[in-house]
Amino acid sequence: MAAFWSFPLKGQVSGSLKAIIEEGPAADSFWAVAVTDSTGRLIENYNSNHLIRPASTQKLITSAAFLNYLGPDYRFETTLYGIGEQQGDSWVGDILIRGKGDPSISGDLYDDPMFLFEMWTQLFDSLGIRQIRGNIIGNESYFDDVPYPRGWEWDDLSYYYGVETNALSFNNNVVNLEVLADGEIGSTPEIQWFPFNTPFVEFINEQIITPSNTSFNESYRRILGTNTIVLRSSLPRGYYETEPLSVTWPSLFFIDTFRRYLQQMGIRVTGQLITDRQYRNWSDQDYKVLHVHKSEPLHVLIQEKNQNSNNFYTEMLLKTVAAERFATEGSTELGIQAVKQFLSNKGIDTNYVRMRDGSGMAPANLLRASDLNRLLFEMKSDDHFEYYFSSLAIAGRTGTLRYRFHNSPVIDRFYGKTGFMSGVRTISGYLKTRDGQDLIVTIATNNFTSRTAVIDGVHQRILEYLYSVY
Repeated sequence: MAAFWSFPLKGQVSGSLKAIIEEGPAADSFWAVAVTDSTGRLIENYNSNHLIRPASTQKLITSAAFLNYLGPDYRFETTLYGIGEQQGDSWVGDILIRGKGDPSISGDLYDDPMFLFEMWTQLFDSLGIRQIRGNIIGNESYFDDVPYPRGWEWDDLSYYYGVETNALSFNNNVVNLEVLADGEIGSTPEIQWFPFNTPFVEFINEQIITPSNTSFNESYRRILGTNTIVLRSSLPRGYYETEPLSVTWPSLFFIDTFRRYLQQMGIRVTGQLITDRQYRNWSDQDYKVLHVHKSEPLHVLIQEKNQNSNNFYTEMLLKTVAAERFATEGSTELGIQAVKQFLSNKGIDTNYVRMRDGSGMAPANLLRASDLNRLLFEMKSDDHFEYYFSSLAIAGRTGTLRYRFHNSPVIDRFYGKTGFMSGVRTISGYLKTRDGQDLIVTIATNNFTSRTAVIDGVHQRILEYLYSVY
């Protein structure tokens, strides 16, 4: 730690790096660059102690905190309870599902998004149960009832990257829309959606098929507070489009889908669907544990979170940290408090850290590039660094870096995290130089109006310059 702060502000930007920025095509944007060597010394410093909007590079902070508080082997548990008894081929009483924040009950890590419902259906079938004479209850009390962090923009909330958080969640809290424009020009394209065209959502299909030489124009909007989704895209004839679109009331979506799956498999449910936030004595003998599903360990979930920049996983994990650390219902605010305490323990002045969420999607998030570099440096000596490092995308190979840096010398030599939102493009991580030096690099571009590809090009030039001269 001392090595880092022995040179905290002395790094000066080289003339070549300064020229790449100030003579480049986005020179009128705000730029910050921090480069740290293997001893923690700041060797390139361009506005690195100014506040920036980090976008999804903020996930580097929250990932480190999650590993610290929960441990790499932490597993989420989703428990299926029976309240009642089996009588012949019927379960007489309620079935209750306790959600504890698992973000991975989906197809991200499993071949079939319905895997858990299939497992539970097979359980009932093995017991000879063909009818549930009672309600299906989804308990969501592990988290608070605030669906979004503060500061998210309303027009993001229809899409997969702006979904609600809920302790009982399924399929990333989205329906997966498919659109096939194979009809006549001027007609409405056909649609279908997963799971099984569920009536849990209503689509108002006002899309139109255009001539095949026209471009695709996307327009999706969920009417906020409802599960009515308005489709107004124009699609060239023959075009196929897929889009995950958010739902509201995720816990009801979970149990509604479960009931429909049961009924498709021949198990009838006679009662109602109920969601509740009631505190229960889970050790009470009235709650019979029928099955406990355990997620993949946290270090596997962190890979999905970072390599694919998964906002949903991040926000669910943030509330989980709050619930586990403070022994209360998980909230974004308590999660942020825990993350800031972690940063303070790493020697970072949190007076220069403003957080509104865990994923970096709120424009009000602020931090310094130098502080992000310091965290990456401190993590190299952390007990969980192996898992932290393996969660990062690899230049030209995986995750959000898969399609960048091709035909570049930094391919396979930069491991990091990208960030993007309107007017913000960032990248941060670990670079192995041509001469074998290990550098930590953070590049942030804020307030730009150029195309994102232009900014990416400048970021690549900076990384290639650092690769070649150090």
